[in-house]
Amino acid sequence: MAEVGAHLTAAPAGGDRPSVFEAVAQDSLMAAVKPALQHLVKVLAESNPARYGFLWHWFDEIYVLLDLLLQQHYLARCSASFSENFYSLKRIPVGDGRQQPLATAGLPKRQHWKSLLLLVLVPYLKGKLEKLVSSLREEDEYSIHPPSSSWKRFYRAFLAAYPYVNMTWEGWFLIQQLCYILGKAQHHSPMLKLAGVRLVRLTAEDIQALEKKWAETTSSQTHRY
Repeated sequence: MAEVGAHLTAAPAGGDRPSVFEAVAQDSLMAAVKPALQHLVKVLAESNPARYGFLWHWFDEIYVLLDLLLQQHYLARCSASFSENFYSLKRIPVGDGRQQPLATAGLPKRQHWKSLLLLVLVPYLKGKLEKLVSSLREEDEYSIHPPSSSWKRFYRAFLAAYPYVNMTWEGWFLIQQLCYILGKAQHHSPMLKLAGVRLVRLTAEDIQALEKKWAETTSSQTHRY
């Protein structure tokens, strides 16, 4: 349903390039989904551990699988991630001088799979790394390993370096956004650059094609039942 109804959030036409507010807003939408769902699963697990405890234990893996299916669906049908489509945006290959294909045409295979992996795998690995850092800090605080052990020296060095690595990562995104605001970059996010795509607003033809495809899908499902 998001393919049709969510286009009410589209900004007035002023070129196909989305504003930085649109670009960052769609990033924030997807970032807010996981904590909300995680809180719901935690409440369920605490209320009935026998039935829902496994959801909490395997939450990251279940979520990444659901995210994979969701993003695959929207990339294939709308040439966009779920949140990008919600804000009436689509992905097109960088450097393609031809006329923009309709959103329903999907991305070329190379850009499609790179987009899917970067949308799903990078947040998953980043979340796992943050949990590992938190766990190592607890170990360091309670001195589980002897002070002279090589493992303790290693993870203390890792913990000391992590804030700088994280700062570099966040700085990379910030610099990319600043370049985008100043018109010096086609992408507001390094992930888009790595995927070889850029974001553009949906055109009237895109919206008509999406509405037609949604109507055809709904009609076929109705006739089936």
